[in-house]
Amino acid sequence: MMVACLIKHGLENAWHQRLVQRIDAEQLLLASSTTEGQGGGDLRKSSCAVEQRDLAIGLTKSATVVSYGAQADVLVTTARRAPDSPASDQVLVAFCKGDYRLESIAGWDTLGMRGTCSAGFNLEGMGRIEQVMTMPYQIIHAQTGMPVAHLTWGAVWAGIAAGAVDRARAFIRGAARNSSGQMPPGAAHLTRATASLRTLRAVITSALTRYEVACGDSSSLESLDFQTSMNLLKVTASELAIATVSSALQASGLAGYRNDGDFSVTRHLRDAMSSSVMINNDRILANVANASLLVEIPTFLTK
Repeated sequence: MMVACLIKHGLENAWHQRLVQRIDAEQLLLASSTTEGQGGGDLRKSSCAVEQRDLAIGLTKSATVVSYGAQADVLVTTARRAPDSPASDQVLVAFCKGDYRLESIAGWDTLGMRGTCSAGFNLEGMGRIEQVMTMPYQIIHAQTGMPVAHLTWGAVWAGIAAGAVDRARAFIRGAARNSSGQMPPGAAHLTRATASLRTLRAVITSALTRYEVACGDSSSLESLDFQTSMNLLKVTASELAIATVSSALQASGLAGYRNDGDFSVTRHLRDAMSSSVMINNDRILANVANASLLVEIPTFLTK
């Protein structure tokens, strides 16, 4: 997501141009720090602020969730534009390794998605003013950050769901062969899993097509209807992913429930369950509730 934000909104700045070139040439790993303190998933508010003295800047942040923070080569973080700015007046700041220090404040011992290493840190960053992106984060978030994140997450969850369906299908095929072609009871659940996976893929494909069409038009990207649909994409995709993996588990029964064996879908289920609670679906639904009253419901399938 942050690479997309840098490419889309940062290339007018020479410092960020050089950073993007380094990311490409050296295959740098980026960490994203948008979660702060106890505020959870409210990405559009920051407590920390950029403090400027002449051309030097610094910030201190309680970055409670930073995926790959300890392993990253570059850290991109949100912050208030200045100490006297309101919480919603945010900017993006990029720090290269050596520009920042991380002090561990929380580990990452979770049910699923353990590989993201999303530990918590106290972040202290020092740099120069050109490392601050000039475009307000409000615009970056609306035009690129949120839609790219939700599309990418949806694709990841679809991949997890597809892996679970593949294992359930292999189990059903084996059971049918061992029963002279008679379909086992779990076959109906495999049908349900396959159907919800197809729906999940169709939802993501439709949203991606819409984003690609709107990409060159800032008014379309920032429209209430587009923003609502992209926010709800995350909710819909996560719910469909969980439903798909749950049906795959029911299809394969105990073989899927076991942690060992070729048909286990326990890791798929653990990882999929994270989708509804990381940037909690309830928060998103509450945030778009008012918008849902204003967005017209189309009376047609296509124009």
